[in-house]
Amino acid sequence: MSKTRNAFVDFFKENGHTHWPSAPCVPLDDPTLLFINAGMNQYKPLFLGTCDPNNAMSQLKRAANTQKCIRAGGKHNDLEDVGKDVYHHTFFEMLGNWSFGDYFKEQAIEFAWRCLTEVYGLDPSRMYATFFEGNDQAPRDVEAQQIWLKYLPSERVIPCCAKDNFWEMGATGPCGPCTEIHYDRIGNRVVPELVNADLPDLIEIWNVVFIQYNRENDGSLRNLPDQHVDTGMGFERLVSILQNVPSNYDTDVFQVLFEKVQQVTNAAPYTGLVGEEDAKNNFRDMAYRVIVDHLRTLSFSIADGALPSNEGRGYVLRRILRRAVRYGRQNLGAELGFFSQLVGTLVDHMGDVFPELVQNQEHIVSVIREEETSFSKTLDRGLAKFSELAADLKAGTKFPSDAVHLLYTTHGFPIDLTELMAEEHNLSVDTAEVEKLMEAERQLSRDARDAKLAEAMGGKDMSVTAEQTSYLSTDLGLALTNDDSKYLWSSDVTGVVKAIYAGRQEGFVDSFGTAGETIGLVLDTTCFYAEAGGQVYDTGSMTYGNGGAFTVSSVQTYGGYTLHLGTLSEGAPALSVDTTLSLLPDYSRRASIAANHTLTHVLNLSLRNVLCDPRNEAQVEKLTKQGVSDIKQKGSFVDETKLRFDFTFPSSLSEKQLAKVEEICKANIVNDLPVFTSVVGLNDGIMDVGALRAVFGEVYPDPVRVVSVGADITEVMANPQEAKWYDYSVEFCGGTHLKHTGEAGSFVLLGEEGIAKGVRRITAVTGQIAKDCEARGEKLKSEVTECGSLEGSELDQGIKDLTNAVNQADISASLKIQLREMLQSYSKKLVAFKKAQEKELASAITMEVEGLVTAGDNATTIVLRRDFGINGKLAKQVLTSVGKKFKTANLNFMLLSADADDQKVFVAATSLNTGKDCNAWIKSCTEGLQCRGGGKKDSSQYTVDLSGSSSSVEDVCSDIIAKGNAN
Repeated sequence: MSKTRNAFVDFFKENGHTHWPSAPCVPLDDPTLLFINAGMNQYKPLFLGTCDPNNAMSQLKRAANTQKCIRAGGKHNDLEDVGKDVYHHTFFEMLGNWSFGDYFKEQAIEFAWRCLTEVYGLDPSRMYATFFEGNDQAPRDVEAQQIWLKYLPSERVIPCCAKDNFWEMGATGPCGPCTEIHYDRIGNRVVPELVNADLPDLIEIWNVVFIQYNRENDGSLRNLPDQHVDTGMGFERLVSILQNVPSNYDTDVFQVLFEKVQQVTNAAPYTGLVGEEDAKNNFRDMAYRVIVDHLRTLSFSIADGALPSNEGRGYVLRRILRRAVRYGRQNLGAELGFFSQLVGTLVDHMGDVFPELVQNQEHIVSVIREEETSFSKTLDRGLAKFSELAADLKAGTKFPSDAVHLLYTTHGFPIDLTELMAEEHNLSVDTAEVEKLMEAERQLSRDARDAKLAEAMGGKDMSVTAEQTSYLSTDLGLALTNDDSKYLWSSDVTGVVKAIYAGRQEGFVDSFGTAGETIGLVLDTTCFYAEAGGQVYDTGSMTYGNGGAFTVSSVQTYGGYTLHLGTLSEGAPALSVDTTLSLLPDYSRRASIAANHTLTHVLNLSLRNVLCDPRNEAQVEKLTKQGVSDIKQKGSFVDETKLRFDFTFPSSLSEKQLAKVEEICKANIVNDLPVFTSVVGLNDGIMDVGALRAVFGEVYPDPVRVVSVGADITEVMANPQEAKWYDYSVEFCGGTHLKHTGEAGSFVLLGEEGIAKGVRRITAVTGQIAKDCEARGEKLKSEVTECGSLEGSELDQGIKDLTNAVNQADISASLKIQLREMLQSYSKKLVAFKKAQEKELASAITMEVEGLVTAGDNATTIVLRRDFGINGKLAKQVLTSVGKKFKTANLNFMLLSADADDQKVFVAATSLNTGKDCNAWIKSCTEGLQCRGGGKKDSSQYTVDLSGSSSSVEDVCSDIIAKGNAN
């Protein structure tokens, strides 16, 4: 396998390409993608013209690599096809080469031809090439056709439709015509009609995309300013051809994994069958293919930072895992826990090429094992739900599409599982109708997202892509915005308007004078901070001329150009290109943002030192056994009101841990530590600093800005491995920060919660907001303490009121836990009071009944209402007391208790020596009402729920009493 990879990369390096490493298969900064689904994804900023000029990638002209790809979910989704044939995968490697505005079709096709025929020695007579035939949106690719005729006869150069030969990364973004190279495994024949016929003997091996358009939100195509080449060759398919085996799954890429599956499950060996032949063996080989493919997808995605969850890519991963586990258990007879046992073999097999598998092996095993265990319960519940839904359906009818949707979205059942189970019950599934339901759900999400974006910009599309950045750099010849002043805290900064952007429809204009309408200004220099790195943008104002003012509501950056979005004030003169503006960010707002950002760094440090201090070997060893090697940042966001920090940790934090983290953050503020910043090269020794904190998978510019809280960066880099640096925060960061930590004023950790499997989120505040939270917490603590001296009903009401107040209050999370525990301890004192109160009430009701019982042989019927809430325990105590008191009497007794707040009525009844059926008695009195309960013939209890009824509690109680006495 390694030889095949190396031969590809070496060929392109010899032809002027840079070997650029694979990106993580989980995209960090592209919200349009669930997973990296093609080699070109990481180069999207280059195609769009939005790449940060400080990023080394911006210097690329040619590149080549092998990219980890996942196609599961979204537009490019092979999940449902995996296992059914011998060539689909959700995880695969993509060998690719790229040109960024350098060579185009002629040289791209030549490179592909030479690589296949000269490097790998493939037979040219077995090759076919396709090209785009054209449609009403884009013309026929005649150029590619003519180039291919230099290498292949015309009968093997085939025009194809957009579905096969027009490549698009997603619903929007870079796209263009492509040419595909197909290879005939059989040979000695000319069969162009079998190309793209989805046959395993004539397969596509290389796709060469000519990126020359951008797909807009409205579906139209715009020409990109530069033409690019993006190619992709399936590594697994190439290996199958080179090893002369009939399918990808027959290569040594998969065979070692099949052997491990057989060992773990004790199933018969893999034989490569598909379709009806495989069905005879309970789809055994399909199960093999599903399991090993899904093992690869899950292991690589978890290693790259993703986790199974209930939304987004996490939900896709959860479906993949459950699909694999279901096939293993139902088709191979595997025991629960088999799936996680396969990880070690995969790591041994591929860890030399992808070391992230080795580094995260325990974490991968831990996540898969826990998810696998959890799904066993879900599987049982889902089977029960399916049986319930199918019970009333006749054989030969349709299983309801909304039920398929329910099982998929609520119970985590893959649609193919529902289809299989329906088939076993002789029921059909309308997959087209199900897809309509799914698409309707997706469209609602898209519409909501688009509406939100449009609303934020006054209904205008203010997005910027390669077309706009190219206009700025090429047509206008503008230098990139100088934003060095964004770190200054001074209002004495001016900038000259270099371009005015009126939106995608209007484009750039020379002058603009409409007040209240959103526009974007590109200046030669700015002191406004553009949104980046989890920090919100600056707001503020700009003034010019005679009373002109521009209100800045958002600041974004595109390819090195800073765009200031906002509106002209009412009555302001028209704003024109070359106008000089006085720039005034809202420094008060920025100070609050900076406080939250600096304390986010301190929080990161505190979490590491409290939860997984690298100097505490026992602590690190304990966490390592749980699959956690470090506290890794998974995301953050800071604005003027709060800070939010996401990190990896396997469980919720205890009260002591929360208190300790908060204590360290507060101590950093009290100590008023200086905050150091410095710009250093990545190769200048900064990467040797043991205490350095960096975001997993993030690509940092070179040189990079370093922010250190309390430690001089020069001293840190001079002695990078000193243990004392672990007591200070040292991070890569391009955000705005305080000069000293004391400026933050105070810090309160408000909350800690889980947001995904193994990922926790902390929310905190600083400054005056934090001080208000502290005051609120002290007041509540005093009130809770005083509550402990109360007795009886006052204590009962005090606990209820304060529990609600504590739960809703924005106070320290550790203090909130302490106050809850104090209130819970008071509840023990309250229990004795309530027991005495209930005993007294039961005695009082019994005495009241005694006064109503009629002496003699005739049965007495008594119906009483005494409100004590919905308390079945107390009602039972009353019935028992009455039964003991009147065990020889002929008595039918019914007791009502109403709870007006919950809109419920509790009804209990007992019959003594009369033979009356209490269940029937209560049901006759509550006929037509939503009523639940039960019991024995001589004693029963029911609850009437009036929450959905128009009847009042009082009316219902009166009606029950009347019927009780009459019956």
